[in-house]
Amino acid sequence: MRRLAWILMIALAPALGAQEQSDSGAIPADAAEAHQLREQIRQRWNEHVHTTLGLSDQQTAQVQATEQRFEQQRQPVRVRQRRINQDLNAELSAGTPNEDHVKQLMNERQENQLKLLQINRDEDREMQRYLTPVQRARYQEERRRFQDKVAELIRHRQQQRRQQGVGPRRGVRRRP
Repeated sequence: MRRLAWILMIALAPALGAQEQSDSGAIPADAAEAHQLREQIRQRWNEHVHTTLGLSDQQTAQVQATEQRFEQQRQPVRVRQRRINQDLNAELSAGTPNEDHVKQLMNERQENQLKLLQINRDEDREMQRYLTPVQRARYQEERRRFQDKVAELIRHRQQQRRQQGVGPRRGVRRRP
């Protein structure tokens, strides 16, 4: 039962993680429900990390504070990355893509990826102060697994939507 709840939380994470508070189509009740689900996912993640890594209560609190601080830095970079990818896809699907614009977007995407990498490095450097090397390695592996599951669920969901002929989610803007 607990495993099923964890899988359901993971299954819902992609939809909630991709949903922005600023989505013009978001209904306040939906935003409140999304916020509550995010909090539940965060709580389950924290419990999972605490147990799996064998963290003390103090280490758990430090991990949570670090994750929160660095996630605030990552969020705008991820939003920018999605926008760049949308613009690049739109440009590439045009009848005759503008090569200069494609080159510019590719450069911006690489710069953005470097920013994300640096944020991750800074986060790891901070965790290095209070986690053992084994705990850090296990943390990174657990996080990678979680991200892989989320990415797979996103791909699966997008594939289902394409097969059903469902358009983009509310609030997701596509360029012509």
